Amino acid sequence: MLEAESLGCLYEITQAINRPGSLKSGLQKILSILANGMGMNRGTITILNPDTRELQIEIAHGLTSEARRRGRYKLGEGITGRVVENGEPAIVPRISQEPTFLNRTRSRGDLQKQDISFICVPIKIGRQTIGALSVDRLYQEEIHLDADLQLLTIIASVIAQAVNNLMLIDQEKQRLQAENLKLREELQDKYNLDNIVGNSNKMRQVFEMIQRVAGSNATVLIRGESGTGKELVASAIHYNSKRARKPFIRVNCAALPETLVESELFGHEKGAFTGATQAKMGRFELAQRGTIFLDEIGDLSPTVQLKLLRVIQEREFIRVGGVKSMEVDVRIIAATHRDLEGLLANGSFREDLYYRLNVFPIYLPPLRERQTDIILLAEYFLQKYSQENNKNTKRISAPAIDLLMQYHWPGNVRELENVIERALLVCDEETIRTIHLPASLQNPDRSEGSKNTSLAAAIEHLEKEMIIEALRVSHGNQTQAAEYLDTSLRILGYKIKNYKINPKQYKTH
Repeated sequence: MLEAESLGCLYEITQAINRPGSLKSGLQKILSILANGMGMNRGTITILNPDTRELQIEIAHGLTSEARRRGRYKLGEGITGRVVENGEPAIVPRISQEPTFLNRTRSRGDLQKQDISFICVPIKIGRQTIGALSVDRLYQEEIHLDADLQLLTIIASVIAQAVNNLMLIDQEKQRLQAENLKLREELQDKYNLDNIVGNSNKMRQVFEMIQRVAGSNATVLIRGESGTGKELVASAIHYNSKRARKPFIRVNCAALPETLVESELFGHEKGAFTGATQAKMGRFELAQRGTIFLDEIGDLSPTVQLKLLRVIQEREFIRVGGVKSMEVDVRIIAATHRDLEGLLANGSFREDLYYRLNVFPIYLPPLRERQTDIILLAEYFLQKYSQENNKNTKRISAPAIDLLMQYHWPGNVRELENVIERALLVCDEETIRTIHLPASLQNPDRSEGSKNTSLAAAIEHLEKEMIIEALRVSHGNQTQAAEYLDTSLRILGYKIKNYKINPKQYKTH
């Protein structure tokens, strides 16, 4: 059983190891407590290098830096090397009578003239010995070294637990850093310009502008109707810039209540308003050294517009309820579907802010102005949602493509994505047909689902669509088309003639 002196020492040690600060300073304090409180001098903590299989003194009390440098042992060498190798503690009552005691640090002078006891205990994490704790004690017959051994063994356990916790924290940090790096690489790959779908002339112009501005710190204003992909372009600019490894913070200004916009953007101090029970960082602080994307910038109130203007001009802001200016290094990308020039004319948008934001404008064309991209986007979304929903739908029929091409797409790319996802969910075939498309896309004279269409007309329309699809797949070969439809060549020929279909036009498809 530990004596009162040892218990007091152990209490001090547990307090020292749990105090805020580095592990090294905590271990140094432990050795100091052992020296001053228990008369255990020249305390050392020796750690095993798993790569070289050598032991090196990492922490010491009462040793010079030169002595610590000399304190190297091979595994199994000397008393300390044997303790780490076999994981068992060792007591040397008189080092002058122990031939295996190496005195590698040379800190004790002539061993034959020293009457010193040496105690060394292993530091273990589970069954693995990672190092050793050792101390010197003046030899006295009335001192029971077994009690000292018991105390040091407990202290070694405390040290092992602290080291293990630190190792776990380091491992978690490394895991999070690796995971964060992987996510950033995935985001950079996702927002690579090659992954933005579109080959129309207008989209090629957009790609060129993204490439030109991405490497700079210029403020960008993205214009375009809702659903054209403004956030996708903003992400592509950020993840292809020098700030790609820093935060990308998205803010939808229209989605935030007017009373909270200022607090969300710039943060607030404790007690700034009712409910502000603690200080809060704003989006600009969170985006430090990165990029902030302000979507629907045209919906900001005049007060917030003024504060935003200051951020752009002065690169600083003040939290709500605060008095201290905070510097910020953030790139601003703004976007809006609204007519900012009209807002300028009626005075609801500041002219100076407009010119600050409009440094590098990018205009995203609506889908109706880039019809050559409709099929590309439809096939992209078909592949995406087929994989997500584990469906075997592989293509879109020619008549269905005709409907997609003829529609005016007021919701732009977002609406097209929703249409293809819905069509895929209601389709149980390999091909999406017109019957799988929503009624909003159907033309009254062609819709097999409209109220004025008879059952016979709907069947004829579906039959014609299937024949056209078979001819397209077989490149106009009627024999292969008949096999595809599981019908005879004679019946197929009759249907082709009846529906006035020209197979030759599909030979190049």
